[in-house]
Amino acid sequence: MPGLAATEQEAVSLVRRVARALNRHVTDIFALLFSHKGAGSLGAVAGFAIAVVFAWKFLRPRRPAPKRPPPTPAADPAATVPDAAEPIGDSGKVVTREIVVKRLRGCRKVTCQLLGVVFEEKTPEELQEHATVRPSVVELLLEISRYCDLYLMETVLDDKSEENALMALETSGLFRTGGLMKEKVLFCSTEVGRTSFVRQLESDFHIDTNLDIVSQLSRFIRCQLFISTVEGEQLAGNIYNSPSLEQFFS
Repeated sequence: MPGLAATEQEAVSLVRRVARALNRHVTDIFALLFSHKGAGSLGAVAGFAIAVVFAWKFLRPRRPAPKRPPPTPAADPAATVPDAAEPIGDSGKVVTREIVVKRLRGCRKVTCQLLGVVFEEKTPEELQEHATVRPSVVELLLEISRYCDLYLMETVLDDKSEENALMALETSGLFRTGGLMKEKVLFCSTEVGRTSFVRQLESDFHIDTNLDIVSQLSRFIRCQLFISTVEGEQLAGNIYNSPSLEQFFS
């Protein structure tokens, strides 16, 4: 700018004039010093030299500090990175977990029959031929096994039925998380044996398609779920009724 340049020139001219004057005075002082080498003269020279140094520092022209560019505001991560959409699968699992916790009412050990609940087959005779896991219960059972101790059980007629049941459960992926293991799939030969399993395990919640078993167990465990074809049937005490496992946890 023109005004700033003129000011700088005036300051430089002033410094030069002061420097010439100081030069003359210093020359005279040194001449005096050599003529009179007294202590008083030396002290005066030293004081004058200090004054000259401070005067030079104060009067010398100062270069204007370079202007720094204004700081660039940090980019807001929320503004630069688009919000990641939550996967539908993860969202569904969260909802399922909340429903599982609510429906189980704090029960931490659950026993569940296979036929008619987990399997499409409903009789031991069908299980001798094949076993088919209902796809709609896989994620639900995995979620239950993450929340509590889950045991599956069934009344079977022979070893072939056991093999069919275990193969179907493994193929469906129910053993993949470690929450449900083959050792937690139990088999017996009578309905009384299934009742005995539930009592020995001290289950908190049992799921079954046999109303007699459910009614007997109501005296010993906290909750039972009766899977029946009659929707909305009213049962006494702590026995719930639902046409399917999925609908009860929906």
